[in-house]
Amino acid sequence: MFGGLCFLVSGRMCCGIVGRNLVVRVGPDGHDDALRYPHTRPMDFTGRPMRGFIYVGPPGLMTARSLSGWVERAIRYSRALPPGPDTRERPRHRRTAIR
Repeated sequence: MFGGLCFLVSGRMCCGIVGRNLVVRVGPDGHDDALRYPHTRPMDFTGRPMRGFIYVGPPGLMTARSLSGWVERAIRYSRALPPGPDTRERPRHRRTAIR
């Protein structure tokens, strides 16, 4: 979706990595509260902020406690959503190098 690593919960985006930033799904109601923390900013990779998603910069992830706090927050929000449109188990494709 955004050129980074993404983790899903029940078929819905939960959190991920874009560049050196953690993307955290906090939901529209948790958006403003999440932005009150240091080293956070709206997720705006398209040039337009996406309400409900934030970036947490590297200084905000320096400890295991801070990282796990953000990830747990994203998981809690994602679990509260209805399952994604297609949560069936899909076969995994392996990337192979073409020589």
